[in-house]
Amino acid sequence: MPIYAPTDENLERAAAGIKRGDIIAFPTETVYGLGADALNPAAVAKIFEAKRRPFFDPLIVHIADKEQLQQVSSETNSKIIELTERFWPGPLTLVLQKSHIIPYIVTSGLDTVACRMPDHKIAIELIERSGTPLAAPSANPFGYLSPTKAEHVLDRLGDEVDIIIDGGECRVGIESTILMISDRGYALLRPGGIPVEAIEEITGKIMINRNMTDIPSSPGQLPYHYSPETKIRIEDKIRFDEEEACFLLYRSPEGDYPKERAEILSENGDLTEAASNLFSSLHRLDKMNCSVIIAEAVPEKGPGIAIMDRLRKASKK
Repeated sequence: MPIYAPTDENLERAAAGIKRGDIIAFPTETVYGLGADALNPAAVAKIFEAKRRPFFDPLIVHIADKEQLQQVSSETNSKIIELTERFWPGPLTLVLQKSHIIPYIVTSGLDTVACRMPDHKIAIELIERSGTPLAAPSANPFGYLSPTKAEHVLDRLGDEVDIIIDGGECRVGIESTILMISDRGYALLRPGGIPVEAIEEITGKIMINRNMTDIPSSPGQLPYHYSPETKIRIEDKIRFDEEEACFLLYRSPEGDYPKERAEILSENGDLTEAASNLFSSLHRLDKMNCSVIIAEAVPEKGPGIAIMDRLRKASKK
């Protein structure tokens, strides 16, 4: 499966594929998505088959403009307008009451739908040219590291995908924050690209959903996820005395360390930069055939909450 540059011709080819029920890998600001026509159940089923994803794990629906939200959701709530005005396009997914046109295969039988508007020109153009919302989880085998480059998609899914559109490396590099809105209030279902603190400026205090069950109410809720093939171990303080280990470091360490077996998320400890480098760094370490990846814990504030969420889930596999 070749990787296609995002030319007009190739975007038209990808959009034509969406219309006939193909699955297309495309870039967003968070990670690469594996997209299909969200209104076509047969096409959506191909996503689950390609990823080997359990059908009880819902998908996120991607839209091209805020008005399109009315097409996929029947929810009416004044706070939704405030949230979308501030954070869309961007890495915030809202879980809302679904409209009748969204097939239950997208929502895994639930009456709610996860929806967002990506902040990426190529993603928006693909949705617009396709003329339909796109159901699109991350473009990787289920449970494996999310892809932040087109090459990651090719390495892991290969011929399972009809077309891969190359948009370079993803800017945010970590999945969207997922917020459920209901008559009971606001619940954080997954930390991600938008810090909880920023959302709470609009919503007030958000409930943190720590009930990770085998039947999720949104994507990214399973207790194991985002895993490389190499086992991950998280440590607060890193020692470099394991000769067969690789190291994922939050910031540049003091003193000597095995540079050939280490990835640094941010030289100066910037959490936003660390989040954007997380999956790419883990992809590189996973190819080194180390006995274990020892990951340095990061401060749990802002983007650090999402980083630690991904590392903890990866370490449980």
